[in-house]
Amino acid sequence: MTYCVGMWLDRGLVFMSDTRTNAGVDNISTARKLFTFEKQGERFITILTSGNLATTQSVISMLEERTKAPADRSPSIMEAPSMFQVARIVGQTLREVIATTADTGQQSESTFDGTLIIGGQIADGPPRLFLIYPEGNFIEAGKGTPYFQIGETKYGRPILVRAYEPEMSFEAAVKLLLVSFDSTIKANLSVGPPLDMQLYETDSCKKGISRRIVADDAYFQSISKGWGLALKKAFDSLPDVTLDE
Repeated sequence: MTYCVGMWLDRGLVFMSDTRTNAGVDNISTARKLFTFEKQGERFITILTSGNLATTQSVISMLEERTKAPADRSPSIMEAPSMFQVARIVGQTLREVIATTADTGQQSESTFDGTLIIGGQIADGPPRLFLIYPEGNFIEAGKGTPYFQIGETKYGRPILVRAYEPEMSFEAAVKLLLVSFDSTIKANLSVGPPLDMQLYETDSCKKGISRRIVADDAYFQSISKGWGLALKKAFDSLPDVTLDE
């Protein structure tokens, strides 16, 4: 399974993903699920992937090949005039990969599904964030939906709902996401570190701070332990229920 989050802030965009993949309980490995495409001063694009690993890797490979040889492989996300067009290209590529690999027999097509988050900015346009479905269609983030989650989303969502603020700093946003990921990791063994993080500052049109956070990272451990203690303290401070008959 997977857990990825793309978040829109007043200051820019924040992306984070886990790296754990598994085929059964005894076949666990690590694979990158966060990918960046950049042409400094012109465009910056990040893609987060969830779903069948072969499907999502094929999508990324096709996009990368089209990027490396735009004259021969079109359309290319590095030539698209807007982030909306980038989302369309990525959605079409995802649909194409699923259509060519899915079994048309009795097995469910969901075996080959993938869901993506794509965000970034092209010069002269605003930063934009999209959630792309397996069918190739997509929705865009906005003030009412300022972040997207894909994969194992339910365990890490409550803290995002309660603590997210659009004006928060990158530092606060990363702390919030680490709490969200820690809650998910504690509840679901199919999600795990290392965690990949990518920041993008509005109008920079270049890659911001990126980092791989390993399981024994000192700050991540302090967040995990501190959040657990804070929850216990908050729970103990709540009034007890009255059970008198």
